[in-house]
Amino acid sequence: MTAPKDTPNVVDLQPRQPGTAAADRLGDLLKLVRGVSLKRINALVGTLFENVDDALFDLAERAGSNAVQTEYFDGMREVRKKRQLVERLFQDHASKAFTDFADGKLKAVKPEVAPQAAVGGLSLVDDVELEESLAVTSMVAKAENRLQRALYQVNQRLSVIIGGGKVEDNNNPIGPAVLGNAFRNAIREFEVNVQVKLIIYKLFDRYVMTGLEPIYDEVNVELIRAGVLPQVRHVLPAGARPPPSSRMPLPPGAVAKEAAPGAAQAYYDPAADQLQAEIYHTLRSLLANRHSTDSYVGESAGGGIGLSPTDLLSALTILQSQSAVAQARAESVADAAQAVQQIKRELLDQVNKLSGDAKDKRVSSADEDTIDLVGMLFEYILQDRNLPAQMQALFGRLQIPYLKVAILDKHLFAQKSHPARRLLDLLADAGKSWSEEADRDHRLYERIKSCVETVLRDFDDDVGVFERELASFVDFIDQHKKRAELAEQRAADATRGREKLQAARRTAAREILKRIEDRNLPPVVHSVLSRPWANYLVLTVLRQGEESDEWKNALRFADEFVWSAQPKTTESEVTRLRALLPQLEKALRHGLATVAYHDSDVKQLMGELSLFYKRLLDGQKIETKTVKEVIAEQAVPAPNAGDAPEAQAAAAPPATQSPVEEIVLGSAESIDGSIEPEAPESVEDDEFVKTVRAIKVGTWIEFVDENDQRERAKLSWISPISSKYLFVNRRGLKVCDKTVFGLAAELRRGSAVVLEEVPLFDRALDAIVARLRHTGDDAAGAAAPPAAPAG
Repeated sequence: MTAPKDTPNVVDLQPRQPGTAAADRLGDLLKLVRGVSLKRINALVGTLFENVDDALFDLAERAGSNAVQTEYFDGMREVRKKRQLVERLFQDHASKAFTDFADGKLKAVKPEVAPQAAVGGLSLVDDVELEESLAVTSMVAKAENRLQRALYQVNQRLSVIIGGGKVEDNNNPIGPAVLGNAFRNAIREFEVNVQVKLIIYKLFDRYVMTGLEPIYDEVNVELIRAGVLPQVRHVLPAGARPPPSSRMPLPPGAVAKEAAPGAAQAYYDPAADQLQAEIYHTLRSLLANRHSTDSYVGESAGGGIGLSPTDLLSALTILQSQSAVAQARAESVADAAQAVQQIKRELLDQVNKLSGDAKDKRVSSADEDTIDLVGMLFEYILQDRNLPAQMQALFGRLQIPYLKVAILDKHLFAQKSHPARRLLDLLADAGKSWSEEADRDHRLYERIKSCVETVLRDFDDDVGVFERELASFVDFIDQHKKRAELAEQRAADATRGREKLQAARRTAAREILKRIEDRNLPPVVHSVLSRPWANYLVLTVLRQGEESDEWKNALRFADEFVWSAQPKTTESEVTRLRALLPQLEKALRHGLATVAYHDSDVKQLMGELSLFYKRLLDGQKIETKTVKEVIAEQAVPAPNAGDAPEAQAAAAPPATQSPVEEIVLGSAESIDGSIEPEAPESVEDDEFVKTVRAIKVGTWIEFVDENDQRERAKLSWISPISSKYLFVNRRGLKVCDKTVFGLAAELRRGSAVVLEEVPLFDRALDAIVARLRHTGDDAAGAAAPPAAPAG
């Protein structure tokens, strides 16, 4: 689409007076781009800030000094306080970039240069500013390099929208440079040191810059739908070459040599191909052994002229075009299986039509063996437990193209490096991880479907079709893999963090409960120990461990705090308490500051304690309670081990409660659910438990719930703390976690199935060899004459 000649160079995003229809349409298109992109980008920024606390807390745990630790905690408080302001400022800067872009006022964002020395040796650019400039420049350059294809297309389409003005990476309102600059201006509000700011920039790179690609893809799709440059293509960099194309039939070894750069060469393995050649030779021998018992083969081999590969290919090409519509409708496995079974009969019918008067022309035994072999390959695909039904139906449509490849090039079965074989293996491996839940946007399904349809539409006798689709699909998988690995790492980190936190909370709760469960204590003491001090214990054990002096001092405070709350009956006890109170206040203030207790809350708590100790020293009666009385007041039933998970969840306290409150209201171990139940000794020898313990990270499993809903998930991480297995979907998002015995139970009842890791082609050939051997043994047994009597 080209802009009309009278289209103005300026597109106003504000409500416009009635004008030309073309100008109004172009203004609407820019509004569409702004609406689609800024909504997604603002959501990514929100995700960034949801993760700042965790990142800074983790760094504070590992800080080398108290001063550095305090800076990180100060940073956490500052971000919490000003997050909404900064998010609003970023949104304002991003929106203004669109307005300036429409008015032709958006200046190109240029990379910062190194500071120049000024008079007296001072830098013209502050060191902090330089650090920030380098951080922003680095992440922008990395993003622009990674996103150059999609970004180039957005640039070209935005150029049309504004009437032909030049749009480049650094003046694109949703380009990494403009967004990075908007974010930098927004976070100037944070009064934090440069180290904290650099962490925030890293998180911006991780969550926002990494998430731009699908946004650019969506913008491009919307503009294509609107007719804006539907055919634009990314120009290849200077010196780059498209993947080579080769014609079939190929000479021996040509496939390995002419595969796409960086693909087949790295994949080629002479030893593996030697093994494949032996398997293929075995297959041909087993297929040849059927000729004496196969009525049709006997008929076709009995005489006549064999059809040339060209004749056979012509028949297949006609059949491919005739069956394209029917195959496209074959969305179920049953439909696809029926189509697979009919292809041989339809092919032979087509051969007879092409033979015309030459009735003595027949399909050769070798070619018919190939037809049968490809047929068995696709029959296996349609029965493969590894593949979801939707993928089986898609792959079933490829039978004719793969039959054409096999007839022209026997290396398909003899070489693992054959591009057509590699493509099918790669599609199957991606399809293995597919499920409706993990592919709600149908991005993977549509990409695989597009690959299948490209092969069906474009393949005649050019193996370059498979090479190009292989290279394109590898690129798609690599891009997805980077995003998935990032999400997967976050899921593992989050689970690891939760387990470390739960372990620390149980330790802290156990120590606090040990000191209060048998004593009557005033409510204020219960409140301090079960809330801020329990949190301080959690932080201390996470940061310094149970052998540290700070941990021992924290427990000593708890002991002395509990003692200080008991009635004092002797003068010596009163004297000791008076001497102890300043030490208790100092220790308590230190603990409250460490957990970022609010100043107003500290002041209120100290007032309550001061009043309590005054009454205690005056000999006034103090109201006290036991842990059991607290439980009775809360009136929350503790969950029983035999209760359903829903009942346990209902009985569990809110997640914001302290670890001591969890123990007071029930059982931390029951509520947490991360403690694996003891298994009977006999279960240790169970084959399913052994199977689970042998499962490696990276293995895919299909889970089936009580409603027969299926979800495929990969074992991503095994916890060294709880031994739990963390499972994620193909996008790297957590699906579930399982204990060893829980997963073994699911395998035992069939609600979980381990999927095979062996490539599809290899598994299929092994199954076909086993099938032919079994068929051959049965035929030999049936045809064997009775043994002659001795003598």
